[in-house]
Amino acid sequence: MPREITAFSNPLVKRVRSLRDKKHRRDEGLFLAEGLRILTEAREAGHLPEFLFFAKGNDTHPLAAELIAATETAGGEVIQTDSDILAKLSGKDNPGAVVGVYRELATDLARLERSAAPLWLVAERLRDPGNLGTILRTADAVGAGGLILVDECVDPFSVEAVRASMGALFTIPIARAPWDKFHAWLRTGPGQLVGLALEGAVDYRAPDFAAPVFLLTGNEAHGLPPAYAQACDVRVKIPMLGKADSLNAAVATAVMAYAVIDRIRP
Repeated sequence: MPREITAFSNPLVKRVRSLRDKKHRRDEGLFLAEGLRILTEAREAGHLPEFLFFAKGNDTHPLAAELIAATETAGGEVIQTDSDILAKLSGKDNPGAVVGVYRELATDLARLERSAAPLWLVAERLRDPGNLGTILRTADAVGAGGLILVDECVDPFSVEAVRASMGALFTIPIARAPWDKFHAWLRTGPGQLVGLALEGAVDYRAPDFAAPVFLLTGNEAHGLPPAYAQACDVRVKIPMLGKADSLNAAVATAVMAYAVIDRIRP
């Protein structure tokens, strides 16, 4: 049976609220996810929360009832609370019906099986959690094998990134590595590195691609460092026909991802 917490001073509320901070997430290896849709996506992908909070009355919703039952069966703790505490946990004035606390899902680079998918997405020094979440959604949409975050990217387990991923965080493997480690790993096996760049790049519709393709997107403001771009097997650019000089990083990744899967060879 769920226990009830209604006090902001409760130690568990304070602990869970602290997971909005990157340091506490790293120390505990836990992160927050909010909303019935995202938590249901997580359950369908085989991930259940260690703690599940719901506001009184929301347990009558069929999806919430299924989440509660599945969490209790798996040994997680279910807590009934009120909307004010849910708002405190999620950081939103109008929180979703449920908030879950999950164990971090990061995968070691060495455990990725590159032959599992023809396309993998790679992001270098992304700073915007919305872009990261959108790239995760793109990875899910195109059936990518996973997302590899190179160098110091925004935390994929921040509340904002999790929210922007709309559940894709639970369906797409995520690995993190510095550039040297990623590049060395890539060159130990098959893999075509395709970079979004300007210098020495060809129109994105020109080349054929050979699976597995690792599609590399650079930092939103600065793009790829020259050395990283030079290390790519193919450099591509998307024509800009208007006055804008570039596309949003997540949009460019989505355009290129679909171009790659349309022209990829086994």
